[in-house]
Amino acid sequence: MPALAVRRESWPLAGVFRISHGARRVAHTVLVELRDGDAVGRGECVPYSRYGETVESVVESIEELRGDLERGLGREALAGAMGPGAARNAVDCALWDLEAKRSGRRAWAAPPGAPPEPVITAYTLGIDEPGAMREAAARHAARPLLKVKLDGERVIERVAAVRAGAPRARVIVDANEAWSAETLRRLPELADLGVELVEQPLPAGADAALADVEREVPIAADESCHTRADLPRLAGRYDVVNIKLDKTGGLTEALALRDAARAAGFGIMVGCMLATSLAMAPALLVAQGARFVDLDGPLLLARDREPGLDYHSDGRVAPPSPALWG
Repeated sequence: MPALAVRRESWPLAGVFRISHGARRVAHTVLVELRDGDAVGRGECVPYSRYGETVESVVESIEELRGDLERGLGREALAGAMGPGAARNAVDCALWDLEAKRSGRRAWAAPPGAPPEPVITAYTLGIDEPGAMREAAARHAARPLLKVKLDGERVIERVAAVRAGAPRARVIVDANEAWSAETLRRLPELADLGVELVEQPLPAGADAALADVEREVPIAADESCHTRADLPRLAGRYDVVNIKLDKTGGLTEALALRDAARAAGFGIMVGCMLATSLAMAPALLVAQGARFVDLDGPLLLARDREPGLDYHSDGRVAPPSPALWG
């Protein structure tokens, strides 16, 4: 039976990263290891205060399951023992990894599946003065897809600055719930600037108004979409759902959400929190065939876990090696 280890970790960012919810300088993560002889399964999560999570509460939730996990609790039973969120994500991904290490087969091989292909990931630009955002966009102008963080101020000016700095890059924007109905009226201007997606413009509890918004640009649900249970109320409000493992509570529900969302007619985006390659690796399985992929967390850190994912200069990120995950 596996032995559980839980560790708190901190990863400095390469610089200050600002979104509408505040500024970050450090990514705080929780690492779960399940060891069974020579086989070690690992999973990483990011507690997010937006959902009432702290590092301490996540560690406590995982420790409460220690007895069950060390007696062999599996992924199927995990969903009934823990609710969705960061804690279950770390455990679920560690269980996937442990299954792969025990069997000697990659995680996508049971049940049989096609090996994952490299995907193009967005590179995220944090909120700053328009001039600074233009300079940042120019430094990353060769990347095929840029994601621009916004609040409710100077929206068009900031996006125009990014477009000027990176005229050939595809652009998506993320408001992190900071917009008002008035800001939504600027969608035609964003369309003129070539914006391909607007992510979570209104607060999750006030997004019913999106049903009446004309779609010059598709709108994605992030904070409004956690699991399959959310899909019915998103219909007519959103065009795309952003799947993050820290919201779904792991790879198991993320794959199920992806399939259910596609069946319901939603486009798929796969996103991440600020974390290392270990947190991105299982999300690459979900990202296969996704319309938008945003798995750039390690690129925003001062250093990554070793071994990490292979990020290419052309924006592609390759599937993980067995030494990392799966």
